Amino acid sequence: MSDNTHSPVSGKTDGAPEPAIKNSDTAGQEMELSYAGIGASKGIAIGTCYSFVKETDHHEIQELKHGDINDEIERFLAALNRSEKELKKIERVTTRKLGKGYSNLFQAQIMILHDPVLIDTISSRILSERKPAHMVIEEEFNLYLEKFKTSEEQIFRERADDLLDIKDRIIRNLHVRKLHSWIPEGVIVASYHLSPADVILLSRSNVKGFITDSGGTTSHISLICKSLNIPMVVGLGNLSHKVTTGMPVILDGTTGVVITNPGQERIDWYERKKEEEKEHEESASLTATLPATTKCGVRITFFANIDFKEELQNLTASGAEGVGLFRSENLFTDGTKVPKESEQYSSYLDMAETIAPMPLDIRLFDIGGDKLIYSPVREPNPNLGWRGIRILIDMPEILDDQIRAVIRANVHGNIDILIPMIISLEEIHHVRKVIDRHIEELSREMEQPIDRPGIGAMIEVPAAVEIIDEITRRVDFISIGTNDLTQYTLAVDRNNVVVQDLFEKFHPAIIRQLHRVIAAANRNHCRAMICGDMGSDPLALPFLIGCGLRRFSVVASDIPNLKSLVSHYTIAETEELAGECLTLDSAQAIKARLETFQAAH
Repeated sequence: MSDNTHSPVSGKTDGAPEPAIKNSDTAGQEMELSYAGIGASKGIAIGTCYSFVKETDHHEIQELKHGDINDEIERFLAALNRSEKELKKIERVTTRKLGKGYSNLFQAQIMILHDPVLIDTISSRILSERKPAHMVIEEEFNLYLEKFKTSEEQIFRERADDLLDIKDRIIRNLHVRKLHSWIPEGVIVASYHLSPADVILLSRSNVKGFITDSGGTTSHISLICKSLNIPMVVGLGNLSHKVTTGMPVILDGTTGVVITNPGQERIDWYERKKEEEKEHEESASLTATLPATTKCGVRITFFANIDFKEELQNLTASGAEGVGLFRSENLFTDGTKVPKESEQYSSYLDMAETIAPMPLDIRLFDIGGDKLIYSPVREPNPNLGWRGIRILIDMPEILDDQIRAVIRANVHGNIDILIPMIISLEEIHHVRKVIDRHIEELSREMEQPIDRPGIGAMIEVPAAVEIIDEITRRVDFISIGTNDLTQYTLAVDRNNVVVQDLFEKFHPAIIRQLHRVIAAANRNHCRAMICGDMGSDPLALPFLIGCGLRRFSVVASDIPNLKSLVSHYTIAETEELAGECLTLDSAQAIKARLETFQAAH
């Protein structure tokens, strides 16, 4: 992350362009600076910063005396007990603020505190190696944390935050120090790292917003902030080292921009923008639950991407007409333990019943790299290695359990299966055979007909685009994963800051692929949907509709705004726009044309 010389926010507010970042003319006033992060929870916060620094312990490496070993083990067990009491308190607060769904996050942490393997391993090492408890705890948890943090899958990198919270909590309670949860009212909290527990407890002080160096858009803290309507920006590198308590700050949770020491002109501009966004959201929310139709009456359907079943409680209010993507890998409890068929069945059935008769599209486990599931091979580049459907085919016991769980849970006939990382027709045939086999077996076991789930293919690799005609003739639907499709087409790792500026979703190659895929699906009477970030982009919306796309699966909170925008277009206008964009030869030219269209509508 680097300081920007100008703010990346574009557009106008109240007829006035956003002022450029500049040095203040006022003597002694700090320079106004802008930082680019990732918007994790929408909204604008303007206020003073509170630097939230967690205590860390620095102990000299030492060996326990023989007579101190049993006392050290007792200290460890007492720390587990204190940690459990804290988490139960946080669980109660969470239930009051957000309901039972999110409080389950802390139930899962409490279960880890009771893990007999963890307790026995740490106690045995204290006894045999005569190491202090804090050192053994650090070493044992770090084994798991390293697997999570270095995972190629974003979802597992973000789960590392939960493990880190448990580790820090136990170590702090070894020293019987109180939980730091009081802060001044109405501040913007900046920290290197925040746990779900931190966010829940700090939110009691009417926090205006959160800024973190780490984190992602699907992390637990992001989802909690969305539910609490607290703006949040994550992925800011080392900004927590640059801000101080009392420093004036603006954060924009939609664009991912954070501005320190803003001048009055900047503050006024964001105050107006905040008010306009509030008015727009209030207007959009009035029509959110109504069907989305273009100006000429064509129906556009919006579904939600979800990571956790707790998100279903806000599904209808957002205007979603079902779940277009459930990332089932979130059922992995620690990144290595594959959920049992019974556990999956229970989750899928609960979700399907909650939203029936609306559809639930379950993506098969999109896992990858030897860091998540045991493999004798350590891959030099897991992004181009053993992941997605490749793992599921090579480990049939995992695929069998998931397919059986989905089929059993499909009692309302509203579940479809989505296959990740497709590059060949053989992979589709393989999954279809597995489904056929389990339907036959379950029909015999249950002595009644079984509803067959539909089969969909994720289009996220250029190879799938090249055989899109064949794919769309063999599946019930396709879902375009624009994040990976862009990454693989442009050979740009979106998590690599060195080449991040080359990750361009409006690159001519990408938009031509999208047009080709959507056209093939429509031609072959195969339902087409987009589930990547591009589907949430208001700039891309009219282009995609003009290409023939009628189904979108996006973050639920984005749906009201997208529905509102749809009503301003006619199909003829969007088709003309798409045709023009497909003739342009640069991302800059394409975005300029889309911005002109947006301004006119």
